[in-house]
Amino acid sequence: MRIVARRVEGYAHDVELDGKHDLRVDEPAEAGGADSGPRPTELLGASLAGCIAITVEMYAARKDWDVGKVEVDVEIGYEGPVPASFEVGVKLPGTRDEEQRRRLLVVAGKCPVHKVLAGEAHVNVTERLEAA
Repeated sequence: MRIVARRVEGYAHDVELDGKHDLRVDEPAEAGGADSGPRPTELLGASLAGCIAITVEMYAARKDWDVGKVEVDVEIGYEGPVPASFEVGVKLPGTRDEEQRRRLLVVAGKCPVHKVLAGEAHVNVTERLEAA
């Protein structure tokens, strides 16, 4: 998958995800942006919330457990402009017993985005030269 960010104006960038999806990122006014989209760090929190919800629902489906509408909320704690913590709350239906609920929470902590945020991914930044 290829993701490309292209500057619109100021700090605003349109981001294209593999030619299938588009979104805009920006910075809030107090950071010099126009607040025309979420901050990139806010997308980390959104990715974490969405990934945990999907991971829990996929696991429950494999177990044939009805979990209804899972709800995940993420509070991002910042140290300056950098996220320092992600506090995650998972709302599970009351129809699951205590062991099932425990297992769902364990699975929630194993979602792919959580693994990336826990430092399990390698990021390599290089200059990409334009083709002549």
